[in-house]
Amino acid sequence: MDRQSNLIVSKIGIIGAGVSGLAVAKQLSNYNPVVFEASDSIGGVWKSCSYNSTKLQSPRGDYEFTDFPWPNRDDPSFPSYIEILDYLKSYAEHFDLMKYVMFSSKVVEVRFVGGREPADFRGEPGEYGSLLPGLPVWEVAVQSKQSDIIQWYAFEFLVVCTGKYGDIPKIPEFPHKKGPEVFEGKVMHSIDYCKLDKEAATQLHKGKKVAVIGFKKSAIDLALECAEANQGPEGKPCTMVVRTLHWTVPHYWVWGLPFFLFFSTRSSQFIHESPNQSLLRAMLCLLLSPMRRVVSKFIESYLLHKLPLQKYGLKPDHPFIEDYASCQMAIMPDNFFSEADKGKIVFKRASKWWFNKEGLEFEDRTKVEADVVIFATGFDGKRKLKDILPDPFCSLLEDAHSGVMPLYRGTVHPLIPNMAFVGFIESVANLHTSELRSIWLARLLDNKFKLPTIDRMLEQVSKEIEVAKRTTRFYKRHCISTFSINHSDEICEEMGWSSWRKNNVLAEAFSPYGSRDYELK
Repeated sequence: MDRQSNLIVSKIGIIGAGVSGLAVAKQLSNYNPVVFEASDSIGGVWKSCSYNSTKLQSPRGDYEFTDFPWPNRDDPSFPSYIEILDYLKSYAEHFDLMKYVMFSSKVVEVRFVGGREPADFRGEPGEYGSLLPGLPVWEVAVQSKQSDIIQWYAFEFLVVCTGKYGDIPKIPEFPHKKGPEVFEGKVMHSIDYCKLDKEAATQLHKGKKVAVIGFKKSAIDLALECAEANQGPEGKPCTMVVRTLHWTVPHYWVWGLPFFLFFSTRSSQFIHESPNQSLLRAMLCLLLSPMRRVVSKFIESYLLHKLPLQKYGLKPDHPFIEDYASCQMAIMPDNFFSEADKGKIVFKRASKWWFNKEGLEFEDRTKVEADVVIFATGFDGKRKLKDILPDPFCSLLEDAHSGVMPLYRGTVHPLIPNMAFVGFIESVANLHTSELRSIWLARLLDNKFKLPTIDRMLEQVSKEIEVAKRTTRFYKRHCISTFSINHSDEICEEMGWSSWRKNNVLAEAFSPYGSRDYELK
């Protein structure tokens, strides 16, 4: 792709205006960043990947910026995606972030114009190099929806905030002549379903035999919408095709105890392994390791009591802790199993399946007729990056041994110079995770502290990956939920902040940590 002669040069570029992009733009506002947003609005996945029934999976007080509380933050209900979009819009307007955003501007290519190796770029061997060297390091090709012309920009530092979800659907592969092409009904992915308004979504389901592929939150919500559109004797059941089961929870209470007591306090995370723990902490963690199983079994006992998981063959084979440690725990809608009891939602366990003319076939030789098949099978977030990043950097995105994206402090790839990634690691509070890393990045760019050597950063990332491997089989999701407080501690210490954020020792040990604890005093 040829570069225009009228190259626009700036200091910092940001790709994406979702939650992470807004957090970064706010923290780096003194650099007047240029924010590229492919759509016509802010909000990211909340705008592009939400159903009509989509809600946050936690109270609003657990999903807010440190310096911008919800106006009704004590409301215990879970906000709808419309309320979240309104909150994000209010945040952007309050801090005057809209002036930085170029809407309908899709990044189609990124070129590296610095040295080939990080150590060659204004740094000593083994060092990451200068973050703001005074000369462009990345050139970015941007295409507007209103024009076919490609405009090139040049930046000293680039922050990628496109996230792991949306844009590129993940579709299963099928044998020859056994894919969607042989099916005579309608096939779509959840990303296309999200584009339908309420009436169109209802008409898609109503009176139709619908099969939903998946059993995570998006699949559960979609199946419920289908069931609600098929009430009455003429309504057809929705079939959920389930390959891997995951634990779901009805609410954030377990046998009368608040859920945060088990995972979101400093004392509760003490029984879980974390990177860089001292010898004494490691020994205590080992001695207390049986408590991890006790906690998991305690929660599982409540879920099996409260939800008819065994009745419908939906009890996972793996412990609850593995789903929590991989950020795959989902809140089950109140009326989901009541619809299953009425026969409006049915379940089909299958590891292998394919299409035929009338619907789906399974490895046990059973068949399901369908008029509509909807994939709720997730997204390919890494392909989004590989599609725009040049060699050799796109080949470095995944660690060769683990398949995980090696990000120091969840933000900087040690082998990719002058670039940060915000919103690519998960926790139980992704907004807080993104904001704290944005604050860390801003102080780093302001030279408030220095990065360790490349080897030290890679070593730190490796420790985190190894901890995740020992905690959950789903470690490739790169979730830090079981050691999130420790992760934040290390970020605070690197910034020169106190890692203990509470007012007293008792609160420090037993009250939950949230975004407000990291407010700048």
